[in-house]
Amino acid sequence: MAEELLLDTTLSKAEQYRQLLPQLEALTAGEPDRVANLANTAAALRQAFGFFWVGFYLVQGDELVLGPFQGPIACTRIRRGKGVCGSSWDQATTLLVPDVEAFPGHIACSSDSKSEIVVPIFKNDQVVAVLDVDSDQLNDFDTTDQQFLEQLMQLAAKWF
Repeated sequence: MAEELLLDTTLSKAEQYRQLLPQLEALTAGEPDRVANLANTAAALRQAFGFFWVGFYLVQGDELVLGPFQGPIACTRIRRGKGVCGSSWDQATTLLVPDVEAFPGHIACSSDSKSEIVVPIFKNDQVVAVLDVDSDQLNDFDTTDQQFLEQLMQLAAKWF
């Protein structure tokens, strides 16, 4: 596949995800390098949806460490159970946060971030990384994002 996404922004959000997922699967198929696949995934999600920040945090010991991302500079390390990312890791579940200011213990890597979704990546029933997607708009994520991003992170689990 050429390194170009074919995106129709006139489609519904669900249809846009349905259009994007097979393209990402084709882009990453046969590529053994985890960093390359995570980087292209972050870039594709940001390009497709115009999210403020898209990136990955990788589990290293008792911390999440910043991995490939697209957007402004970010927090480098996050402790387990801290902020939205650390809480998603600790709880091993997707967290959908309509207003980050209302999330207890939110870590403000950027004051421009208003809402967030964090999706864990599992390998052998353990969280090995999380996908973090931020928006500069309140309440920008919903169950459609959750459904398709969780599906995408099942694909990403193959890279670990």
